[in-house]
Amino acid sequence: MTLNLEDIASHPALHRYVQEQSLALIRIFEDSPRLASIFATQQRWLMGHIGLSMHFRRDPSDRRKELTVSRFIEVVHRHDVASRNTADAFIKEMLHYNIAEYAAGGDGRTHPLQPTAATVRTFTGWVLAHLRTLDHIDGGDRLASFLEQPGMLARLQPLVADGLLASKPVREPNQTFSLFIWLNNGGIVMDWLMSGIDPGHAGLERIPTSVVSIGDFARWLKLSRTHLGRKLRTAEDLGSVGWLGERGHSVMWLSRRFYEEYMTVQAAKLAIVDSAFEACFPPSQGS
Repeated sequence: MTLNLEDIASHPALHRYVQEQSLALIRIFEDSPRLASIFATQQRWLMGHIGLSMHFRRDPSDRRKELTVSRFIEVVHRHDVASRNTADAFIKEMLHYNIAEYAAGGDGRTHPLQPTAATVRTFTGWVLAHLRTLDHIDGGDRLASFLEQPGMLARLQPLVADGLLASKPVREPNQTFSLFIWLNNGGIVMDWLMSGIDPGHAGLERIPTSVVSIGDFARWLKLSRTHLGRKLRTAEDLGSVGWLGERGHSVMWLSRRFYEEYMTVQAAKLAIVDSAFEACFPPSQGS
């Protein structure tokens, strides 16, 4: 049975499972920082999902269904993810850093695109992390079922992309989460903050993290210390983060509200992945 957002959000061990998921995503970032950072704001992350879904849904016999720059720009604009100019710049960056490449068979005008093999491998890690979390929640065997059929990514990912684009909790999160998703590597910033929380402290109004030095944090993330510090100050003004002692020289805390915002978005994403998995694996085949 598919898990919905409420089922996931109310699970008593959700924090521990999402913390493991966050650590898995951090390892992906550390292994492929360039690739991970490309998708590290929500806008770019959604554009990445759109590009992958168009690639997996392509029909080699129908040029109208190929992933091309013009079609990508149109789909991004239609879903109100970014402007046409932003979508065009995103594709150029993908090509420049070998995140995407031109596929064979272009006629000089359409230039079909495709993700590189490294991009697909990295994204597969994202899928595996979420399937593992879902299995922890209900004791299912989604991960094993997925791994038994290597071609499943091409069926699963487009359905995940559709769900993300249609999800209000994902696309319109609450205040502090919204603040960070527009920061370069903002998703990793939040994953790192959450990964350092003691599960036993998750019910506190001010939840201690493992962060002490903004400078060290910024260097690990390859972010400007000034830019990260500015975002953290805005979050402080919202009452979402703070310091147990002197700012920048003591442990940072997160508010319970910010923590709950993060967990709500994670639950929404997990529900989308589970729904997509269920559509690919009917109950008689999957978990």
